Amino acid sequence: MSVTLIFKIAAVGILVSVLSQVLKHSGREEQAFLTSLAGLLLVLFWIIPYVYELFVTMEKLFTL
Repeated sequence: MSVTLIFKIAAVGILVSVLSQVLKHSGREEQAFLTSLAGLLLVLFWIIPYVYELFVTMEKLFTL
């Protein structure tokens, strides 16, 4: 896993939290929820290949 991925995740987290707060204060709670959900899904799609690689490595480790 590279350091750039961690910075990308942090940037998405900061952006989503700011957008969510702005939308909540303007009375748009539904859009704030959808923004948070979209940020979560984006980060999950970035992390899925690394989780898959972890499971493959664990499988190889235990099938000696």
